[in-house]
Amino acid sequence: MVVTTPQKPRTIEVRALRIVQVKDYPLFVFMLRAEQVLEFADISRVSRDEAGKLIGYQRPQVRKHIQEIVQYLDSDLPIFPNPIIMALSSRVHFRCTRGGNRHADDGVSDTGRLTIPIPEEGRPKPAWIVDGQQRALALAQAQRRDFPVPITAFIADTVTLQRDQFVRINNTRPLPRGLVTELLPEVDSPLPPRLAIRKAPSHLCDILNSDKNSPFYGLVKRASTAGSKQSGAVVTDTGIVDMIQESLTSSSGALYPYRDIGRGETDFDGIIQALLIYWTAVRETFPEAWGKPPEKSRLMHGAGIRAMGRLMDRILGIVDPLRKDAPETIRKHLELVAPHCRWTSGVWEEIGHRWNEIENVNKHVHELSNYLIRVYQIARRGLA
Repeated sequence: MVVTTPQKPRTIEVRALRIVQVKDYPLFVFMLRAEQVLEFADISRVSRDEAGKLIGYQRPQVRKHIQEIVQYLDSDLPIFPNPIIMALSSRVHFRCTRGGNRHADDGVSDTGRLTIPIPEEGRPKPAWIVDGQQRALALAQAQRRDFPVPITAFIADTVTLQRDQFVRINNTRPLPRGLVTELLPEVDSPLPPRLAIRKAPSHLCDILNSDKNSPFYGLVKRASTAGSKQSGAVVTDTGIVDMIQESLTSSSGALYPYRDIGRGETDFDGIIQALLIYWTAVRETFPEAWGKPPEKSRLMHGAGIRAMGRLMDRILGIVDPLRKDAPETIRKHLELVAPHCRWTSGVWEEIGHRWNEIENVNKHVHELSNYLIRVYQIARRGLA
């Protein structure tokens, strides 16, 4: 009888400095070789599962940027000072080395050996790259396989904590705005004011895109669906988020009354109902312009969404969306401006721009918004 003994799991063992900032989430600082980085670390790219739930958090890889890093790494004198930041599974093991007990001078750090398991083919890896995705991919392609790479890592088994750190780390860098916008609703911990103010609008944008009763159902382009077969997505999430945020934060906005600033509460159900009723009326008023890509319809362009959002503030300031006849009444208000709109062809009167010359810049958004509101007010006075 042949007796086989199970093979010992492969590991990588490195010298590391452990820093305790928070008891349950120690930091580790260590060094790896270029060829080791992706051997045990995964890149968690942002996407959606079959139920539409957001998974992952990384931006799509940028080939040109990666190639530039590869060329630099293969040059004569490459310097790579910025560490790659990783989230480590609790499967890693740290032990103090002899004489490496906690340093008496600071009381929060110690040195030792960090053991990281290397999984078998097809098995989940014990680390995820939170910051440095492009650098990690470049290192895997570089000729110098032994190039030393600084690593900063923290223990985090949950995607929630990894995503939280990803947003914070990339907050001051040129991170794609759409990616940050989509990730914000998934971050549970307190955010800086500049990001916190976009969290609710981004959550509402999610609902508009996923609710089958929404006129925007499946039409919103998000970072998680970039490059997918979601051919129906035509309007950017940032345009919708900007529209909602402006209405929520301006005292003259139609969505502003749904906020109880004193209690810090927001009536999200009321906001969704108002948005669904108004934008459904917009779709029914302009069926020939709805659902087309922005190069064929400026209604689905960021400028069109924001301008119609400002008109929403005027119309819903008069029409209560809770009324039974609200959908019909809102359509009648929109019909006052419909003859003057040039979403898919022609020239906007008074503005002087051809329909496809309208861009999502403040000047054009203000011109288009002011024109629609002015036409609307004149038409209403004519009916009085």
